[in-house]
Amino acid sequence: MRIALIAAALASASWCTPAFTQAAAYPSKPIRLLVGFAPGGAADFVARTLGESLGRSLGATIVIENRPGAGSSLAADAAAKAAPDGYTLLIASPSSISVNPALNPKLGYSARDLTPVTKLTRSPLVIATHPGSGINSVADLIAKAKQAPGGLNYASSGNGSAPHLGAALFSQVAGVQMVHIPFKGGAPAIQSVVAGDTQVTFGTPPSVLPMIQAGRLKGLAVSTRERSALVPDLPGMAEAGLEEFSIEFWYGFFLPAVTPQAIVQRVFDAAALALQQASVKAALAREGTEISPSASPEHFAEFLAEDAKFWVKLSKDAGVKAD
Repeated sequence: MRIALIAAALASASWCTPAFTQAAAYPSKPIRLLVGFAPGGAADFVARTLGESLGRSLGATIVIENRPGAGSSLAADAAAKAAPDGYTLLIASPSSISVNPALNPKLGYSARDLTPVTKLTRSPLVIATHPGSGINSVADLIAKAKQAPGGLNYASSGNGSAPHLGAALFSQVAGVQMVHIPFKGGAPAIQSVVAGDTQVTFGTPPSVLPMIQAGRLKGLAVSTRERSALVPDLPGMAEAGLEEFSIEFWYGFFLPAVTPQAIVQRVFDAAALALQQASVKAALAREGTEISPSASPEHFAEFLAEDAKFWVKLSKDAGVKAD
């Protein structure tokens, strides 16, 4: 009996050795950080702001890889199909984690194919218009949209993205109709409003605020009910006259499913350390974004389960179609 127990123990230890060895040696090469949007948008900004500090915390080089398209699903699909060895990391928002899989069952991945690591940031959306549009307030926006239903075009960073769903919720609450024009990221969407090709956007702060500060866009309000300390010059929705409307979005880190727990914890710890760096906090705050770390990977998973209910219901109520 004793010999059998020893043999079983040795077999178990032998089976576990590769995972433990892999985790103990991690990381030993550069780590890809996949971004589902074009350079210059909010996801790209958060990834690049965190990249250097995250790399120092892990002792590895973080290589940012932009894979825009399909409402950020291309990057999520690549992460889901990557080897679960910790060398492919995804930064994602509700669009690729909750909305797109719910809208398109033909996607090559689902949320189950990704391991939640930690929530990183949260932000309001910023409602902004072309300066020549004659829209200088939320009240103006509603009035003009009601005057010519379908006559205003709004730009977003992609179908099912937070800017898209923020505008869809606004349209529901305000009782207006606007036409959605999706792009492959926040930067090209904002450029379309700056050029006057579209009239309005519910953009992410890193994409919109520099253009507002430069006078190339007119900021109307932030999408949260109250005025945000992150964007102190713009009113909240209660102050702007549409108290029933409120929405904010987040970004988080994900690894492929079945990544060893020791590696998940290592990335979690490194991200937590990076988020606490004063330089990181200051850089994010300047762009209207604040840190919002999870207490643990398990807490992030619990948050996602509840958060998904809101985004999926909103996308279905708004009639959002999959790309």
